[in-house]
Amino acid sequence: MKTVKVIGAGLAGSEAAYKLANLSIKVKLYEQKPLKKHEAFKTDLFSELICSNSLRSDDINNAVGLLKEEMRLLDSLIIEAALKTRVEAGKSLAVDRIGFSKYITERIQNHPNIEIIHEEVTDIDINEPTIIAAGPLCEGALSQKIKELCGKDYLYFYDAVSPIVEKESIDFNYAYYKSRYDEDNKGDYINCPLTKDEFNEFHRAVLEAKKADIHDFDREIYFEGCMPFEEMARRGQQTLLFGPMKPVGLEHDGVRPYAVVQLRKDNAIDTLYNIVGFQTHLTFPEQERVLKLIPALRNLSIVRYGVMHRNTYINSPRVLNKRYQMINYSNIFVAGQISGVEGYVESAASGLYAALCMKQYLDGNIASELGPDTMIGAMANYISDKNINKLVPMNANFGIFKCDYQGPKNNKKAFYVKTALEQINNYKDKYV
Repeated sequence: MKTVKVIGAGLAGSEAAYKLANLSIKVKLYEQKPLKKHEAFKTDLFSELICSNSLRSDDINNAVGLLKEEMRLLDSLIIEAALKTRVEAGKSLAVDRIGFSKYITERIQNHPNIEIIHEEVTDIDINEPTIIAAGPLCEGALSQKIKELCGKDYLYFYDAVSPIVEKESIDFNYAYYKSRYDEDNKGDYINCPLTKDEFNEFHRAVLEAKKADIHDFDREIYFEGCMPFEEMARRGQQTLLFGPMKPVGLEHDGVRPYAVVQLRKDNAIDTLYNIVGFQTHLTFPEQERVLKLIPALRNLSIVRYGVMHRNTYINSPRVLNKRYQMINYSNIFVAGQISGVEGYVESAASGLYAALCMKQYLDGNIASELGPDTMIGAMANYISDKNINKLVPMNANFGIFKCDYQGPKNNKKAFYVKTALEQINNYKDKYV
């Protein structure tokens, strides 16, 4: 039986290891937890969700919704776990954070083709088939080794996490349940309204609040999809009002609030909620002081404060081909956020596809590539595009999707979905 080394048991590594194991390939899965753990992690489980507990839109006509459906058709462990542990979140696929990771951990631990090795990897053997899924928090000797293999400097950006609060500390004299525009007639979100004066006071306090120090770095490069709310506030009130505090579609008793803070369920037993879009790296005391200016949160109890961490990724267009395979080292594949994709689902999808391409490579075949008329293929095409001088991590979107369509504009996405799923099913019949 052929053997592949997978470094990292995050979303990409777990997905890759499980897929290879199901394809009758022996996997040595290296995970340094619990021996060594970055401060952003809170458990020893695999595929731990650091930021949001949402895998975003479940609408198949949305780019990430299509990506999830492509993954489901290819028997994704991550999507299976998400569907098994989902919590109410309107049209989004949100999960019970701990239940999700436990499900994945147990499936991997019980797979006969996977050997789990709790050990810090400090070197990479270029003669050994390997999938590097070390994650965007990769550091130390492994980070240095990856730099040496790439022959290029890492790129990086800062990422931030939203606070999680206890539901029982929310004041429902002010808060109310409602999904935006009453999607599906379900009120899956807790909404905390503010008047104009309350919002102005909140905004002033945010501008004055002290940020936590970011050690060892002198420049902050934010990923726009996870920008700290205090950074949005510095860009002007309208940035918040058209962003995470947008009141549109959240009328209550016939009245639209001036601003709204939304909270989304974070666990299945309905005791914890995360503050949607409020990624932050304010100091812990400042987070509590500022958030308590929101009337419904005046008595809030924070169980996990927002934190800031550096996400690292390689300059993939100079290093990887369209199969997540290193151009100069054919035994080495790179998957997850360190490859330049952005987002939970995207990271898992890259691990899934890297595993499928690794299987074909081990069989002595030049891997048949999924084209850019699938979302999985479009992502691989984007991060390996040699015309890109400096890679910017990007979520799945139809802007990178390439499909010839000449019909009416309102039918375009439906055509994209039909084309993509046909390609995925054809690929599955041949290679999965």
